Amino acid sequence: MDIAKIRSEFPLFKTNPNLVYLDSAATALTQQGVIDAMHEYYAEYGANIHRGLYNISAKATEKYEEARDIIAEFINAQREEVIFTSGTTAALNMLATSLDIQKGDNIVLTRSEHHANLVPWQQLGVELRFIELEKSEIRNQGLGTLDVESARELIDQNTKIVSFASVSNVLGTRAPIKEIISSAKEVNAITIIDHAQGVVHASTDVNELDCAFLVFSGHKLYGPTGIGILYGKKDRLEAMQPSTFGGDMIEEVTYEKSTWAVLPNKFEAGTPNIAGAIGLAAGIKFVESIGWDEIVKHEADLSDYLHQELSKIDGLQIYGKTSFTVNDIHPHDMAEILNSVGVAVRAGHHCAMPLMKHLGIHGTTRASLGIYNSKEGIDQLVLGINGAKALFGLKKAEDIVKDSGLHQQYMDQA
Repeated sequence: MDIAKIRSEFPLFKTNPNLVYLDSAATALTQQGVIDAMHEYYAEYGANIHRGLYNISAKATEKYEEARDIIAEFINAQREEVIFTSGTTAALNMLATSLDIQKGDNIVLTRSEHHANLVPWQQLGVELRFIELEKSEIRNQGLGTLDVESARELIDQNTKIVSFASVSNVLGTRAPIKEIISSAKEVNAITIIDHAQGVVHASTDVNELDCAFLVFSGHKLYGPTGIGILYGKKDRLEAMQPSTFGGDMIEEVTYEKSTWAVLPNKFEAGTPNIAGAIGLAAGIKFVESIGWDEIVKHEADLSDYLHQELSKIDGLQIYGKTSFTVNDIHPHDMAEILNSVGVAVRAGHHCAMPLMKHLGIHGTTRASLGIYNSKEGIDQLVLGINGAKALFGLKKAEDIVKDSGLHQQYMDQA
């Protein structure tokens, strides 16, 4: 993969040419084609959709619905099964408020869920159960996978919903999706996949996954913020009640009652994020232009290299594939020091406070990868970590010289 060419697709690198961006799990950078597509909407046909009987409204409607078709093909769904939302969080909240949960039901989640896939379910007042992590695999092994046996033990006849992330936003590890869904199907539980982290790293086929629902956000996919997708099997969506009411989601309204429009309009009340939908479609086209084989290979090689290089650092503990702590250095301090040498990472609890408590730590520093990252960037990360250790008196400055030929670059930027 030509990293220089890839980086040229992202205008942020033109204004920040030396930036090592390792925070794609929070938000991936926005590709130029996405920006162009959204600008074209606002500049050339920025009207509202569906009922405007004039040319630019018709074009806006065409482009908006074309975006739905592109997304449906991207995940191998029917177009009426693709609902536009403002993001993963909104989609999960929609499900939590729209699905029929009764007293006595239980909901199975995992120990590593993002708050967006925990807090909405807490509000329902039913029993929550948590699939455990493989305890022997959490630290320094690059794993931290979910315990399949724990899932089988927790899912029972009273389980109404099994909802879990396909990839942990903290650990960067993949869930055993098929095994968990298989256990859920044995008791007819509804399966929901939080695919916010997984959608950008490998192809998605909802028919192959055979989940009831799947949600993701555009800004993880090199697209815009404020747009996301709720996929649901057609029969599930038809049975589900909408949670937001107003214009464009109705079939007929009288002073006494209302009836709902057919899918997908039933769940898209009000003026949607038209530009965001068009931008998301452009982001998908960009990813497809590179090809999943190229993306998967590049990111697998980088992930292995990241783990290999981090493993060499004394006093550093790795959690899963992407997060780490360094003895006697707070994650926030580590992130500030890395920022001073042009490396952008995330620090803190990563919207997963219960997981941090479960691991017995206050937070981690997270280095998450995207298609624009390189081994040279990882080398810069490692240099910055060693520099932080030197600043805290945990590593001699002369050892940095031995560890990296980038020492002078570090000294110039520090």
